[in-house]
Amino acid sequence: MGYLQPTDYQNFGLASDTTDDWITVASALIDTHCRRISLNPTQYVERLRLTAGSQTVRLSYLPLAPITPATSPFVNIQARYARPRRGQMIYPLQEEIAWAFALPGAWTQMDPSTVDFVPQTGELIFPMNILGLPYNEVQVTYTAGLSTIPDAVMAACALIVKNAQATPGLNVKSSRIDTMQMEYFSNTLIDSTVQSLLKPWVASRLG
Repeated sequence: MGYLQPTDYQNFGLASDTTDDWITVASALIDTHCRRISLNPTQYVERLRLTAGSQTVRLSYLPLAPITPATSPFVNIQARYARPRRGQMIYPLQEEIAWAFALPGAWTQMDPSTVDFVPQTGELIFPMNILGLPYNEVQVTYTAGLSTIPDAVMAACALIVKNAQATPGLNVKSSRIDTMQMEYFSNTLIDSTVQSLLKPWVASRLG
């Protein structure tokens, strides 16, 4: 689904007879630029490694968005204490006990309420495990995206369409737009203004 509806075309400077294929391709370019499947609420699964001495990881996709107001955006959170990398053995005694009980590699189901979340940065702060050892790998399944598409995204979508229509090589308004050709012109279509509008929703890592 495109990020701009026909009823909003004129509000954002597009002609009322703009065809859907322009909006569809512009929306796809926005998703590609933001390095995510969609800006709409989407479920993601991330496996993240915690830095030695830290109990914090940062999610790639924000903002978090519960599927319904009564549900949590965190579908599932698991953590485990895996064998530390060379030079990362900080708690030798506890680690020997952990190995004796075959703890390394075993995933622990986490109650989301025990994990602190910082909405502004997307950081998750994990508690120690039962033996007092820090977790060093987590897997988080969560829902993130925009429940309501903001004006900034709609404006970016309209600007991409106008940039495309101003590019002679795209044969303006005469035929359906070829996706590969649109990708070729992406550096021109997603200009600095579009990038600044979309900046809050660009994923923090590739994927």
